[in-house]
Amino acid sequence: MDSEERTANSRTESQSGQQESKIDTRAGRVVHIPEELPPRRVKMETVGLTVDYGEKRVLDNVNLLIRENEITAVIGPSGSGKSTLLRCLNRMNDLIPEVKVRGQVLLDGQDIYGPDVDEVLIRRRVGMVFQVPNPFPLSVFDNVAYGPRRHGIRDKRKLREIVEESLRRAALWDEVVEGNMLWRSAYGLSGGQQQRLCIARVLAVQPEVILMDEPASALDPISTYRIEELMLQLKERYTIVLVTRNLFQASRVADTVAVLMDGQIIEYGATQQIFERPKDERTDQYVRGRIG
Repeated sequence: MDSEERTANSRTESQSGQQESKIDTRAGRVVHIPEELPPRRVKMETVGLTVDYGEKRVLDNVNLLIRENEITAVIGPSGSGKSTLLRCLNRMNDLIPEVKVRGQVLLDGQDIYGPDVDEVLIRRRVGMVFQVPNPFPLSVFDNVAYGPRRHGIRDKRKLREIVEESLRRAALWDEVVEGNMLWRSAYGLSGGQQQRLCIARVLAVQPEVILMDEPASALDPISTYRIEELMLQLKERYTIVLVTRNLFQASRVADTVAVLMDGQIIEYGATQQIFERPKDERTDQYVRGRIG
C-alpha cells in the first residue's frame, strides 16, 4: 500500500469515529494517534505542506491533523514558521506574490488549494483573528455586520439577530449595551474588548474553524484571561487553531499541541504529554525555556 492510500485510509477511519491515526512527520508514514487522545473526528489536515518565500524555505513537509471541536496549539521558537502555517490554513498566503505553497491542506477531506476551490468561501469557513486587534473604523454594530452584508444579507432584522448573537458568543454583548457602545465607534472599546469584537466579526459569517495568531499577546493579563476563557467556550461549537509563544497559555487551553521548529513539526500529542513527558529532546529543551 503506498503513502497516499495510507493517508486516505487514515482520514476515512478518523471521520467514521473509529480508529484514528496521525502522520509521523519524521518517517513520513501513518501511525496511531497517542492513546491519551480521545477519539475525535479530523476537521483539517496538512499533507506534505511546503512553503517557500522566494528562495527561503519556511515550512518543509508539514503533516498535521486538526481535530474537530478542539483547540490545537502550535508552539515553537520565533521564526519557526508558526504564522506561515496558520495563514496556509485559509489561503491568506495567496495574497503574498513571492510565496509558493505546495502539498495539501484538507478541510473535511477537500484540498482547499484545489483548482475549483473558491478561496473567498474558504476564508468564510476558516476565519482568522490576528495578533493585534484590527477593528474597522465603523460602529461596533457595523463591524460585526460587515461580513454578513458582504455575503448578501440586507434584511435589517436578520442583521440585528446576527450581530447580537455574535457579540453574545464573544462575551461582549452585555458590555457593549451597558456602555451604550453599539452604535459608537469600535475605537472607543478597550484593547481586550476590541479583540473580542474581532472574534465576534469572525463568528458573524458562521465559520467552522477559527485561526488565532497570538490573539492575546498585545493584551493585559485580565484581558488575556477573558480571551482564554472565551476560547474554551467557543471550542464547543468551533475548531480552533492557536499560534502562541506563551507556553503557559498553550498548557491552559489547548487539547493538543504541535511543536514547530525550523519549519518542521518535531512532535505532536496531548498537551499534558508534550509539557510533562515530551518524546523529543528538542521539545523538552524548548518547554523548559532552554532554547527558543
